[in-house]
Amino acid sequence: MHDESPPAAQADAALGAQPPAAAPAQATAEPGPPLRPVGRTYLFWILAANFGVGMAYILPLSYTLALRLDELAPGREEILGYVTGTAQAVFLVASPLLGMWSDRLRRRVGRRRPFLVGGSVLGLLALVGIAAAPNPLLIGAGWVAAMLGWATASQAILTLQAERIPEEQRGKVSGLTGLTGQIGPVVGIAVASILPSTFLVFVLPGVLGLALAAAFALRGSEPDSRPLVAATRVSGKEILSSYVFDPRRHPDFGWNWLGRFIFFMGLYFNTTFATFFYAQRLDLPVKEVAGTVAVVGLLGLVAATTGAVGGGFLSDKLGRRRLFTLIGSCVFVAGALVEASAHSLPLLMVGSVLMQLSIALFSAVDQAIVMAVLPSRAEAGRYMAVVAFSQKIPSALAPIVAPLIITVGASGDTRNYTALYLTGAVFALVGGLIVFTRVRSVR
Repeated sequence: MHDESPPAAQADAALGAQPPAAAPAQATAEPGPPLRPVGRTYLFWILAANFGVGMAYILPLSYTLALRLDELAPGREEILGYVTGTAQAVFLVASPLLGMWSDRLRRRVGRRRPFLVGGSVLGLLALVGIAAAPNPLLIGAGWVAAMLGWATASQAILTLQAERIPEEQRGKVSGLTGLTGQIGPVVGIAVASILPSTFLVFVLPGVLGLALAAAFALRGSEPDSRPLVAATRVSGKEILSSYVFDPRRHPDFGWNWLGRFIFFMGLYFNTTFATFFYAQRLDLPVKEVAGTVAVVGLLGLVAATTGAVGGGFLSDKLGRRRLFTLIGSCVFVAGALVEASAHSLPLLMVGSVLMQLSIALFSAVDQAIVMAVLPSRAEAGRYMAVVAFSQKIPSALAPIVAPLIITVGASGDTRNYTALYLTGAVFALVGGLIVFTRVRSVR
């Protein structure tokens, strides 16, 4: 954390923020021992695990669930929103309990690795079930289990990051993990476009995700948690308190949480129905969209690399975080505006590239902010679960609200995706402005 520099203070004043002197004092948790920089081997395996889990977790959300549902219930796009929204809601309820359990786990292999591997196993089994499901109801049940598994594994990776990565590496590592998380689904869609069966489209990414998660669990060191002070029995009050935090004691954590929440609402408005959106704008059957989505995604990788890695490295070098989140939200608005008005592949590509850039930039740098304002590293599992609420609640709400937006002014089978993308742009901009103007202890 750094003191506010004069240029940053002037920029904040221009947006109506109070100067740093007026910021409330924050309660800070015991910082614990200094963190040492991680080596290349550890970094390689955590990135590999993030790549695999991201492929298995995000690929269904971005493509394969839509493909499977279109096979069983063609023309019923709203079912996708209900399926994904329900699964996110279930994980929202479970994630703080999983985080608290993880914090209190006393095992020779550590606290996080059992959740990394166990979540990946559950996720793979659930993907097999979805691939074989005969109706949308069973697909929904399968995705609840898959979501629970893969999101738990992803949360374990993020928690290990919060516990192991020192401040001077947070921007770089957040950028690299953000990049691998984005590359995974794009590679998955490219592979899916050439696989001969829907079953393999679901199962192969899951197998790879489990293999890489297990490899990181074996190669990435985590200290024996048995010497830690034994945790007391969990009370009902503690369970309820794990779902919340006091924003008066931790205002920066609170404002950053709110900014993330609003930004991700905008993101999920504009990504949940991407497969159906491309099919409508390009006048293609849903089954033929995979190749187009893969090409657009591969082009976006260059932008994602620039946003995640470039933004992360620059934010470390300049000691500035908030400015990059604001830039990311503004680029998101530009991409959403282009896509909202696009009816040709070149314009859709331009909009997608801008949005890939923005999502990577915002996510990577804001993740570094999260780790800087985390109230307690000793309870990283619990607080990272609370942070996940800022992304999971939007991912549950947006797919449920979006079907209402796309029907406004719609005629026949044509959905109003223009309204959906413009709504997403407004949310993303407001989220970025909140982080930029209200988070005070991080430059």
